[in-house]
Amino acid sequence: MASWSNGVRGRTAWADFLWRPVSVFAGSPSAAPWTPLDRRRGDVFYAGEATIELHRTETGNHRDNLAFGSPTLWVNQRLTGSEPPYELLAVTADPAEGAAFTDAGSNLVDAVPMPAVIVEPVERFASEDHVDRPFIKRQRNRQGLRRRTRESATRRAQCFPSLERTHRLRR
Repeated sequence: MASWSNGVRGRTAWADFLWRPVSVFAGSPSAAPWTPLDRRRGDVFYAGEATIELHRTETGNHRDNLAFGSPTLWVNQRLTGSEPPYELLAVTADPAEGAAFTDAGSNLVDAVPMPAVIVEPVERFASEDHVDRPFIKRQRNRQGLRRRTRESATRRAQCFPSLERTHRLRR
């Protein structure tokens, strides 16, 4: 699977180009990463090759992605600081992982439409390997909570005796 990136001339003094992923296609082209592809639509480059990893624990997220509107892939690219401007890190079909890509803050993460040739294997994987997991609400251990509160108060009094005296005076 490979990704195309689009570079549009920047309209500010701070950026010469504004980069974003435009599409993803299945297969392995013979071109090297950052080979220009189509200069009529702006500067479109082949950004590189990536593999979409599908995990059984995330099939619920894959099913949600396929069920709502048009299926989407999230492309994660990292700024290199030199030429080529970005390095293709990963592509995912999992919306939660796509959102987690944005945590780094400096990566270029964008959603692109999932091609039909990729939809079918993701759909097949999600239907064959999906296991319904019941939601189990955790019960709070109130006795343990009270004991831990008393223990922490005792430790605080031992470590900071002047703080405990001040606290008793305010009551």
